[in-house]
Amino acid sequence: MSNPIKPSFKTEWCSISLIILSFALGLYFYQHFPAQVPTHWNIQGQADGYSSAAFGAFLLPVMMAAMYLMFVFIPYFDPKREQYASFAPTYHHFKDLMLAFLYVLFVLTGLSGLGYRIDIGFWVPLLIGGLFVMIGAMMEKVKMNWFMGIRTPWTMSSEAIWNKTHKLSSKILMLSGILIAATVLVPPVGKIVLFLVAIALVIITLPLYSYILFWREEKGKKISKK
Repeated sequence: MSNPIKPSFKTEWCSISLIILSFALGLYFYQHFPAQVPTHWNIQGQADGYSSAAFGAFLLPVMMAAMYLMFVFIPYFDPKREQYASFAPTYHHFKDLMLAFLYVLFVLTGLSGLGYRIDIGFWVPLLIGGLFVMIGAMMEKVKMNWFMGIRTPWTMSSEAIWNKTHKLSSKILMLSGILIAATVLVPPVGKIVLFLVAIALVIITLPLYSYILFWREEKGKKISKK
């Protein structure tokens, strides 16, 4: 079976480098961490959960390696694997973006574990917000598949509905990212409200929009594929 995403040194060096760096950094952290390190923070950025030095040093590197393998192998099992060739560059960029996000998160939490004063409550919302914005910028290029994108019964029923939904998802995800990043500017109650609004925009608006398009198509109204 041929590889639908055609990996090469050019497409894989960034992800593999991030994984190697994360394990190297994990070894350094493990040697210098105290017995217990913070691994969970509340919405105000205050540590409220602790784990062993080994767990704190290697959880995220292991997650990164597992995520990378998932990105490499899942297209083989996708019934629509032939579609990946049409958005392979976007797929590789998305893979690099997710690993880069975890790597930066690992650096921040690791420095916090070493005792540096890292404002997790400030940096993590900015990271998540930035991640949403960058994912949003890619979504319009994602073609129909069973792994990546807005996969509802209605988007999977029609290429036109898929394309229209992902065109809207680009805007919705970027807006949600801006709202999440903006939580660093408001008090705790405002943080919760902005975050819930941002998530609701994604999990309610996009499935609802895809259903409306499906309903229109069922009524005989033609949906443009663009």
